Amino acid sequence: MDELIKYAPELLTGFGNNLKLSAVCAVLSLIFGTILVAMRVSPTPVLRAAGTTYVNIARNTPLTLVLAFASLGLSDQIGLVFSEEPSTNGFWLVVLGLTAYTSTFVCEALRAGINTVPFGQAEAARAIGLTFMQSLTMIILPQAFRAVIAPLGSVMIAMIKNTTVAIAAGYLADVAFVMKDTFDTTGVSIPIFLGIVLAFMVVVLPIGFFSGWLAKRLAVAR
Repeated sequence: MDELIKYAPELLTGFGNNLKLSAVCAVLSLIFGTILVAMRVSPTPVLRAAGTTYVNIARNTPLTLVLAFASLGLSDQIGLVFSEEPSTNGFWLVVLGLTAYTSTFVCEALRAGINTVPFGQAEAARAIGLTFMQSLTMIILPQAFRAVIAPLGSVMIAMIKNTTVAIAAGYLADVAFVMKDTFDTTGVSIPIFLGIVLAFMVVVLPIGFFSGWLAKRLAVAR
């Protein structure tokens, strides 16, 4: 028990790093996912093809391979370096890979939301002289976001849990790596494992309940 108390600060620091990853990736995934969905519904064939190709490839590639590519491909082979500090560089490589992966699910959730918006609204927007981007940002996307709050909440929950494979991009400060290191050092596994599980549940369960409540609160009446 004394050893568990000794390593508790390191475990908490590792869990905090996972939450930091989650917060940064959540914001970037929403931004990039919105850009991707704009490409996928764009009237320009080249943009539609590029968006569709990227989403289909990234969404169907295992996350560990995406993170490994960010580390071994972009960093080691191409020389993409965010910082000379290994921990900071690993953090941003994970952010890059996880954002590239999660944004595709955000894109598909938003595309489903766009499909719930009556086609006549887009036609009316064009009839009064709005451009595609104006009708998308002012009329279609606001309704799409309201329609997919619950699915987006599920995407964010999955993204938070996916931060536990950050080691695939060489990031050695997340809670999964610290937990394994603690296992090896103390020889105690089940109490630590259950504690980390409980910590994640404390974070993701409120997100699930809140997104469900907010989805009902902001549901678009048809």
